[in-house]
Amino acid sequence: MFSQISAQPSDNGSNLISKAVFIPAEKTIYYQIGDRKIPLQILQYGDVKNVVCINLHDNEGTSVQAAKSILEDNGGTLIKIDNKGQRVIRFRLRGITYNFDPNRIFSRTGIEQTLRDNGRSSKEAIAEIEKFAQRILQLIPESASCIVALHNNTEEAYSVKSYLPGSDRQFDAKAVYADSLQDVDDIAFTTDSLLYQKMADYGYNSIWQDNEKAKKDGSLSIYCGEKNRRYINIETQHGKVAQYAEMFHHLLLILASENSEAAEISTNSQ
Repeated sequence: MFSQISAQPSDNGSNLISKAVFIPAEKTIYYQIGDRKIPLQILQYGDVKNVVCINLHDNEGTSVQAAKSILEDNGGTLIKIDNKGQRVIRFRLRGITYNFDPNRIFSRTGIEQTLRDNGRSSKEAIAEIEKFAQRILQLIPESASCIVALHNNTEEAYSVKSYLPGSDRQFDAKAVYADSLQDVDDIAFTTDSLLYQKMADYGYNSIWQDNEKAKKDGSLSIYCGEKNRRYINIETQHGKVAQYAEMFHHLLLILASENSEAAEISTNSQ
């Protein structure tokens, strides 16, 4: 376990031991796609392997900053694409430049669409991106009981309102909770009904993805919904580090409570 225990002197000169702070073990894998070597950073905080955070858009740093502050205290895994602070990944293949959104690559349909949306497509480029997507998925350990996507947005460009009746994404959601006291841009979007309900109980704007009817756009949430993997995207506006950290902290409380309940049931059944 990688940890550091800090100590501060008390009024009578003795040391007060604070709780452990995990120092991440860092590893970088370089993935070659066309003419690009894309760094995939893996930060492991302690021995906790069941909570895995993934940041696909390198221009959404508020989420990463907040998540790191919570993982330092609680442990977990963070996987991050290093794309020089950009959302869209660019590479050249056989002299042709291609661009794609790395959160639209977890199905062939999604890859084809994001390539077209960003200029051009080809069979060769699709094949290269498919292999890149598989490499990212391989980095997520089987021990992950919850995949936490780290995202940020801008003022009302994407919000809980996007899923309300009459909005463009209404059919992607099985249920929506919009809290009157919360900023509409701060949301929890999940494939799991229990996480949806528990985050809503905390008063956060929450969306439960319709895993059967949601648009097959190649996003990680769609992939996880199809594979029956527990996924949640915590998302706030850029710059709202404290709000993001609070939401992520409450998510970890939910997961910890579930683990305790499961352990108690297991003990009682023996």
